[in-house]
Amino acid sequence: MRHLSKVLAAKIVITILAWALPLLFFPRGLLVNLGFPAPEPEIFLRLLGIAYMALVVGYALGFRKTLRNEYPLVAVWVGIVSNGGATIVLVIGAVTRIWSHWGPLAQLYMWLSLASSATIALGLMLFGSCRMSN
Repeated sequence: MRHLSKVLAAKIVITILAWALPLLFFPRGLLVNLGFPAPEPEIFLRLLGIAYMALVVGYALGFRKTLRNEYPLVAVWVGIVSNGGATIVLVIGAVTRIWSHWGPLAQLYMWLSLASSATIALGLMLFGSCRMSN
């Protein structure tokens, strides 16, 4: 399960650094300075950050299972639904140009989020749902 462990480890790091911590701790002014629209109401931003941290707990438990050579069924399927769903939402956002008027850094962040969620979903489908043991 070496490849699945790597996918889960990447998912944990990306989720914490790119999504959870910024949503929890970046001040509203910093987000606006980075080119994002002002979050309104701000509490939903913080709640989403907490939800991402809850996902990290599930991924971490799944990662531990892979280190014991156990299949982390729940972590794999939660990850596929979460990242696959995020990818769909982000693709729709890209096609409808939702973030086209945002600042350049915010747009880059959204494109990188789309690429990250799609790559993670694909990795979980290839190395997780098929129960490949590499």
